[in-house]
Amino acid sequence: MPNTPNIYYPKELSWLSFNQRVLQEAADINNPIIERIRFLGIYSNNMDEFYRVRVADVKRKIYIHLNEGELEEAELTKLLMERIQKKVLGMTKDFDRIHSNVVKGLARYNIFLLGEEDLNDYHTQWLSHYFKNKILRHIAPVLLNKKVKLLSRLNDFATYLYVGIHKDDKAIAYATIEVPSQNMSRFVVIPPEKSRKKKYIILLDDIIRLNLESIFKGFIEFDTLEAFSFKMTRDSEYSLNDEIDESYVDKMSESMKQRLIAEPVRVVHDSRMPSDMLKDLKKRLKISSFDSLISSGPYRNFKDFIGFPNVGRTYLENQELPALTSKDFSDYDTVFDAITAKDILLHYPYHRFLHVTEFIRQAAFDPSVKHIRLNIYRVASQSRVISSLIDAVDNGKKVTVVVELRARFDEEANIQWSKKMTDAGVQVVFGMHALKIHSKLCVVTREEKGQLINYAHFGTGNFNEKTAKIYTDFSLFTRNQELANEAEAVFTFIQQPYRRQKFQHLQVSPLNARTKIQALVRQEIQNANEGLKAEITLKINNLDDKLLIDDLYKASQAGVIIKAIIRGMCSLVPGVKGLSENISVISVVDRFLEHPRVMVFENAGDTKMFISSADWMTRNMDFRIEVGCPIYDEDLKHRIMDILHIQFNDTLKARVIDKQQTNHYVTRGNRKNLRSQTEIYRYLKAVEKDKNV
Repeated sequence: MPNTPNIYYPKELSWLSFNQRVLQEAADINNPIIERIRFLGIYSNNMDEFYRVRVADVKRKIYIHLNEGELEEAELTKLLMERIQKKVLGMTKDFDRIHSNVVKGLARYNIFLLGEEDLNDYHTQWLSHYFKNKILRHIAPVLLNKKVKLLSRLNDFATYLYVGIHKDDKAIAYATIEVPSQNMSRFVVIPPEKSRKKKYIILLDDIIRLNLESIFKGFIEFDTLEAFSFKMTRDSEYSLNDEIDESYVDKMSESMKQRLIAEPVRVVHDSRMPSDMLKDLKKRLKISSFDSLISSGPYRNFKDFIGFPNVGRTYLENQELPALTSKDFSDYDTVFDAITAKDILLHYPYHRFLHVTEFIRQAAFDPSVKHIRLNIYRVASQSRVISSLIDAVDNGKKVTVVVELRARFDEEANIQWSKKMTDAGVQVVFGMHALKIHSKLCVVTREEKGQLINYAHFGTGNFNEKTAKIYTDFSLFTRNQELANEAEAVFTFIQQPYRRQKFQHLQVSPLNARTKIQALVRQEIQNANEGLKAEITLKINNLDDKLLIDDLYKASQAGVIIKAIIRGMCSLVPGVKGLSENISVISVVDRFLEHPRVMVFENAGDTKMFISSADWMTRNMDFRIEVGCPIYDEDLKHRIMDILHIQFNDTLKARVIDKQQTNHYVTRGNRKNLRSQTEIYRYLKAVEKDKNV
């Protein structure tokens, strides 16, 4: 397979195409208006992470290539950076246009997002009182001088106002003010003056701007003040030092400090900021030619809009889909009786995550349970899972928890959880220095009739009660001892990597996942060459591993039909004659974040199916511990295939991933409107109802 750039779509640009799909949801007038403005928040939050991770990585590569004298590679990487910046600028214009349309749309429902220019005397007086009594206590302006190192003082997750202090018609000083959205809601609802029908909302940013004089008066002489918002995004990368006398937790704590002083990769500012003020800001932040300086509307940190309040009617936001109770669990007295009866598959958020927390809660006090093992990557801030694990220790059980301290942006929380569990008597394991642990495993060992029996949970998502309400994921519960014992062996591998482990059933990165997947693809190629039915069906979040992409290209050329649902990055280029004409890819973006990883291989009629924690990315195959589990129960296979079939027939929220990744919607033709997430809920509701018959 020729390793030429034109057969791999750049993953960074592909990620931007994914975020364009999020922006499409904000633009979609068929979505409730409150959900549209929340999608603007999701888009903004995604873009922050894109710069912290992806753009920072590209910038780092430019410097490395230049430092190593690799001029050709440096130029290619610079061209990629230029393409990124060009695409972001276009998306920023789209964002501003959609934001303006959404604000107008809110007004049609008597919800008014006010700016300073929209305020009357009543608003001004009420806001002045509110500022003095609620906001001022959180304001701590920083007057900028030569001693102040602004770059080291800025919080990557905050919005700031850059304040120009003027006297005698010239700027005599500058200051910064952090908008205190960590201490209070960014959105302030102004009580009605007369009509209760109209609802008025104003941002903290504007309230502070409105009251600038009361902040500085008496402390500094000025004639006028002006303030414009800005936000900085840093490189999120960090390194671990090699001092052997430091604990892993201490090393991670130190690495978090590195992130706090990392260089900026993006500065977004109010387009109205005067040129002299912008020049001063750039100088203080040491903006390089490889950093992105983006001008936009007056508000920064739009991620807060994820929590935009609905002060109107309930129909202005998505109506709740009540999570389903699994009869496979509820028909039995204990979770262990239920899992003994048959393998159980849950699909969140359609099913209740309570079944997972109940599995761990019952294990915590069941006298027959001897040992609980669990992976933690991301958990909720108020985690019932961890509370149950601590309860298990109190009940005299052995509890082993593998904590991934390098879960991006959750590092600090995981450090604190590790300390809390260690203090409670949990055996906390940090795994291997070189490999992130991303598997979603729980193994409960019970003594039954004098034998130790393992019960296992294999998941595509985290043990997180909060995200389970907005991420779609699969969980498999099984008492199959071959699977459950191999799950236990994964924990042994993590704790004792020098001991050789054999996995006949599971796909375990970095040990055998890649080779097992490649063998499955090769089998489909062989079946196609022999005239047998050959198909591969994938549902993953990201696809950027070139070796696996090459395998799919070879399969396509052999006549294997490949259908994929890829939510995010897709470096594979589908539909290229002679290369990938048998590959079709769609992406579904809707109210829930699509998160499961599923692989289905036709295998000449003897279907092989797996759910996995791993995307088809190089990092997941080679640099993380991931687990893919086969689905052996035929009923569960059919259920997963039905769910995939529903998504492939989505006519409302599915986009075609084509050669240019233009994000056009799937053509409906003469098919009925079908919104797959809503249809999957109906399907699973019917499945649970049928179990009652």
